[in-house]
Amino acid sequence: MTELLTRLEDQITPAHTALLVIDMQNDFCAKGGYIDKTSKLDVAGCEKVADAINVAVDAARAAGVKIVWIRANYEPQYLAEPVKARHAIRGISAEVCCAGKTWGYDFFNVKPREGEFFVEKHRYDAFHGTMLDDILRNHGIKTLVCTGVVTNVCVESTVRSGFFRGYYIVVPEDCVGAPFPDLHEASLKNISTYYGAVSDAASLAGIWKGAARGGLRKAV
Repeated sequence: MTELLTRLEDQITPAHTALLVIDMQNDFCAKGGYIDKTSKLDVAGCEKVADAINVAVDAARAAGVKIVWIRANYEPQYLAEPVKARHAIRGISAEVCCAGKTWGYDFFNVKPREGEFFVEKHRYDAFHGTMLDDILRNHGIKTLVCTGVVTNVCVESTVRSGFFRGYYIVVPEDCVGAPFPDLHEASLKNISTYYGAVSDAASLAGIWKGAARGGLRKAV
């Protein structure tokens, strides 16, 4: 019988944990990006989200946690008809996160490293039509630490999809963000109630730093 991982420390053991960084891109996070210019929504909070993600990423790297950088590519040819219809209804013609073409596609205030994993998606759910599940299965991943934006859209969509695939889910609340505080909080409550654990960057970093020190002692 498979051992159930009921403690956070066991769930985020570095050997079987992946840190997902979802949609931390200029179009979603930066002044002058799509959400700021087209949707007229406040993106100021994304700087703090990026800072917290960097804390988690640094600790994850030191502990040997796998890191997966997920970027949206919403070029028109990839959009589903209902999305195009919604844009038409709202009078939106601006393109968002076009790979290789725009500043908006680039990462915002985070710094991936060569050798880490990269996934490009065309839907809110990072599993849909991508190799994400294959990457995770091939590396023995049991737990997903999900970070990024937007909490109630792409983050929660990926959380649900990962949970349905049998992964443990952890969401550090300071590592996710949304321009609607009420929806952000509702999403975190939904996640903690039904899909996984809600923690914070400092707590995860503390656990991973302890794991890294333990690894060094064993190596000696």
